[in-house]
Amino acid sequence: MILTYASQQDYDGMAGKDGGAPAWSGEDFAAMGAFMEQFNKDLDESGELVETRALAAPVHTRRIGSRDGVPVVTDGPYAETQEVLAGYWIVDCASFDRATEIAARLESCPAPAHVAARAYADVRPLAESRADLEF
Repeated sequence: MILTYASQQDYDGMAGKDGGAPAWSGEDFAAMGAFMEQFNKDLDESGELVETRALAAPVHTRRIGSRDGVPVVTDGPYAETQEVLAGYWIVDCASFDRATEIAARLESCPAPAHVAARAYADVRPLAESRADLEF
């Protein structure tokens, strides 16, 4: 699984709002969209794409916890959380190294400089069984 991250501030910027960082231009947003469409198309054509999804802004999040055995629901965003999961790709490829190569291509995604400077992706194997969770 390839995971990407963002903040509420990033989502605000993509929506054209100045939320403490410069808003994205229409051209910035269109360039990112075109890159992601091609990235997904390439993975689909190679047969490596299983699923991909972008996630809605953190402001639309609900966190469910427990206090004294009673469920507690809290609406987002969360001041203590700067970065949240923004989207993911599940890929079926030959190796962990290949998944890492795929994720490294995201470095080329167009974005305003202040966003690109802190962008990163994680690559994590999916656990198929309890044995995969053992160290």
